Amino acid sequence: MKTIEKALAKSEEAKKKISESAHDSDEKAEDIKDVANESPNVDKVESTTGPIESSNSTIHINLDGLEQSGFVSMSSARRLVNEEFRSIKRKLLSNAFGPLSESLNNCNVIMVSSSKPNEGKTFTAINLALSIALEQDKTVLLVDADVLRPSIMKTFNAPFEKGLMEYLLGECQSLSDVIYKTNVENLRIIPAGKSHHLSSELLASEKMSEVVNEFSNRYSDRVVIFDTPPLLGINETSILANLAGQAIIVVEEGKTTITDLEESLSHLNPNMAKGVVLNKSKDDMSRKSGYYGYYYSSPEDE
Repeated sequence: MKTIEKALAKSEEAKKKISESAHDSDEKAEDIKDVANESPNVDKVESTTGPIESSNSTIHINLDGLEQSGFVSMSSARRLVNEEFRSIKRKLLSNAFGPLSESLNNCNVIMVSSSKPNEGKTFTAINLALSIALEQDKTVLLVDADVLRPSIMKTFNAPFEKGLMEYLLGECQSLSDVIYKTNVENLRIIPAGKSHHLSSELLASEKMSEVVNEFSNRYSDRVVIFDTPPLLGINETSILANLAGQAIIVVEEGKTTITDLEESLSHLNPNMAKGVVLNKSKDDMSRKSGYYGYYYSSPEDE
């Protein structure tokens, strides 16, 4: 009889340990669930009312070197490239801050792209940013959104620690952590950051949409320029096309086909203003500088 009682006691003790173990597992599961709910990856854009200032040191851009490489000059010298981009930016600024701005979503957000790689989109985006930075009453934010082949910081030969991808991943808690001041007073830069296998999903996220809306609405005098990946065969660019109010498509004379251009334009939001920049034009007027002709259309022209 004592043996049976001992066996029952052991059985009850075993059940008690199993119950306690299950309870501990439930508590651990709840802890895991709490941590997941607090993941920084789902943080939203900080909803402050003041300006988002850079918390990084100033990036020094070699302006003389850029000028010698054919970029817009920031000095008082009159150069053909400056005149060409002055003409281009006038239409863009008119769309962003003139009567048409009321019919465009995020009218001061401009994406610069091309049909395929190496047609001059980054060169165009940087020149446009430099030209707008020369304005007395405008600031410009240049964002490298070509997260697959980032080129802006390479062109500037400038180091950086973090960029757009780090912010979207939640590795940086504030936008100011990825905005870099430059030695050009009215120019700020956001690098692309590290490459990531979920770049398409990150650019399509609600957090990215909130970032663009934040840039568009917080600064009444700011123009935001996104250097985006080429339009053909890359999902990221079509996603960004739904966030910008204006688009410039760069085509290279003798390389970009009409079919490529038409297909690229079909990927854009029909309600945005669209422009085409002809790169490396060989006509007499453009031969001296090596590039640019220009065509622009707005939704009301179509």
